Amino acid sequence: MKQIKVADLMSDEVVSVAPSTAFKDVAKLLAQYDISGVPVLDDEDRVVGVVSQTDVVARAARDSVAPPQNGTTFRPPTAGEVMSAPAVTVHADETAADAARLMTRRGIERLPVVDVEDRLVGIVTRRDLLRLFLRPDAEIRRRITDDVLGDLLDVPAGDVDVHVVDGIVTLNGQVERRSQLPVLLSLAEHIDGVVAVASRVTARTDDTTGSPTNSLRHAMPW
Repeated sequence: MKQIKVADLMSDEVVSVAPSTAFKDVAKLLAQYDISGVPVLDDEDRVVGVVSQTDVVARAARDSVAPPQNGTTFRPPTAGEVMSAPAVTVHADETAADAARLMTRRGIERLPVVDVEDRLVGIVTRRDLLRLFLRPDAEIRRRITDDVLGDLLDVPAGDVDVHVVDGIVTLNGQVERRSQLPVLLSLAEHIDGVVAVASRVTARTDDTTGSPTNSLRHAMPW
């Protein structure tokens, strides 16, 4: 099954700032380009942090309740002082599905895309990933039921129940051998459009040790 890579979806036109960029200029860029965050780059274009709308709001709120004391001069903060670090990034050759899971897990809207030396090469957003996740739940279910369970693993129809809601897959039932469990999980996770997989599938026999079992369970938190 073909994997869609982050490089296939990312934009290489990225608004970025330096650590020395003034706080107010960062805020202006966020408003001007209607974006939720900007990567902060060092002199070698490596991502050292990200300034998000949340960082800007939090700093503005802090400054408003804690003005300079005893006549001290207020010095506007810089991007390097308000950024979140280390930055959450993704490599260009990672799958788009993995990028989507990372965004969901970390609760972020944009991911700087880096090369093997952690230099910025692009940006991928939730909006970009929508192109991947436009696949209907019914189509995802069909791919898992027919292609994965039926064709690849030869699991009899009805042995594993597949539910898909908003790209989140839940598997319940039994397969014959324990060795099939990680294969099933991996294949389901790598279908384009799948956000996460919760597997509660058990195995009738343990072919990894040679001893039968009726209570084996393979579960993956998402």
